[in-house]
Amino acid sequence: MEYELIHLPNGIRVVLHQVPSSVTHACMLINAGARDEEAGRYGLAHFIEHLLFKQTERRNTSQILNRLEAVGGDLNAYTTKEYTCIHASFLTPYLGRALDLFEDLFFHSVFPTHEMEKEKGVILDEMASYLDSPEDSVMDDFEDQLFQGHALGHNILGTADDVMRLNKADITHFIQQHYHPHELVIGISGNYTAKAVTVAAQRIMGNIPAAAHSLRKREAPHRNGTHHMVARKPINQAHYVMGGLAYDTHHDHKTGLLLLNNLLGGMGMSSRLNLIVREQQGIAYTIESGYTPLSDTGIFHIYFGTDAEKAEKAVRLVKKQLKKLREQKLGVMQLYQAKKKFKGQIALGEENRLNLIMALAKSVLDYGQVQTLDEVFRKIDAVTADQLLAIANEIFDEQNLSSLCFMPE
Repeated sequence: MEYELIHLPNGIRVVLHQVPSSVTHACMLINAGARDEEAGRYGLAHFIEHLLFKQTERRNTSQILNRLEAVGGDLNAYTTKEYTCIHASFLTPYLGRALDLFEDLFFHSVFPTHEMEKEKGVILDEMASYLDSPEDSVMDDFEDQLFQGHALGHNILGTADDVMRLNKADITHFIQQHYHPHELVIGISGNYTAKAVTVAAQRIMGNIPAAAHSLRKREAPHRNGTHHMVARKPINQAHYVMGGLAYDTHHDHKTGLLLLNNLLGGMGMSSRLNLIVREQQGIAYTIESGYTPLSDTGIFHIYFGTDAEKAEKAVRLVKKQLKKLREQKLGVMQLYQAKKKFKGQIALGEENRLNLIMALAKSVLDYGQVQTLDEVFRKIDAVTADQLLAIANEIFDEQNLSSLCFMPE
C-alpha cells in the first residue's frame, strides 16, 4: 500500500492512498462525536451532521446535494461516539470539487432555523426506525447500560426531548469547541501525486485558521460493576447481548483481542460461535462477537437473536466457548490458522477502498500515522498463545461481563 501523509501549515493532515484508478474515494474526519456532547444536549453531534447538508454561505440544499451527483459522484456522512465523517466517491478529475464541498460543509454551514426544525422531525423518524430494529436498539441500550453515568453512555441519536430542545447556539458552541484544523484529517484514495494533492488541499483548506489548542474534554470511563437486565418488548424473537469493557486503541493487547474476537465470533461462517450455535445446534440465525477499541476504553460484545425458548440454551453454549478460551491455550496449528484467516480478511477488506481510506484517516487521528499492511501483519504474527490466554481470562471473565436481553412480551 502506497501512501503519503501531508501536513498543511494550519494543522490539517491529508493521507493519500495512491492507486491507479479512475474512481476516487475521499473523506473528511473530525475528532468530535456523541461522547463530546454535554448533558441535556444528547444527539447534537449527529444533528449537526444532518444539518451540514442543508445550507452554507455559498450553497443551498439542492446545490450541495447536486455538486457531486451532477458528475456521477456520491456524498454521505456518519457520526460515531468519537468522530464525525463526510465521505464521497467520484471520478478522478473532480477532486478539487469534492475538497471544496468538504470545506464548505464543515466550515461555512449556516444552520437555518427552518431547516433545523424540519430535520428534528427526520431524526425522530430515525429514532422510531431503530425501535423497529431490535437487533440495533438492543446494542444501543446495552452500551447505555455499560457506560451508565458516563459521556459514552447515551445513544448517538440522542433523546427525543433533547433533540427537540437543540438550538443554533448549541450548534455554534459545539463547533467552536471541536471543529479545529488539528483535529481534522482528510483521506484520499485515488490516482494523484502527493504534489498535486498538496497544492489542491492548500489552495482550498489553507485559509482555515489554526486553533491555539483543543477545548475537547474526555474522561475515561470506570468499571461500574456488572448488570444483567431483561426487557419485555413487542417483538417475535429474543435478542441478547453480553459484553464488557475492553482495551483502548493504544493498548498493547488490542491486536491480540482483535485476533481472539475474530476466532470467537468474527467475520465468516467458520467462527466458533457460528459453528456451535448456528451450524451444530441450529438455534440462532445470527450470532457474532465484536470488539470496538475507543480512544480511552473499548467494548467487547456477543450478540445473538433466537426464539425465546432457545435463548437460555444459547447463553449456555456461549459461556461454554468463553470458558474454553479462558482455560485452554490455542495449539500451534490453531493459532497459525487463526492468524492466517484474520490476515486474509484484513487484506480482502482493503479492496473496499472507501472503507480503507476512512480507516486510514482514523489511524492518523488516533496515532498520528498510518500503519502499513505489513506492520499490521507483523503485530498479528507477534501474538502468542500465552497472550491470548491472558487476554481471554481478563476480558471474558464473567465478573467483567454484563448482559441485556430483549424478550417478547
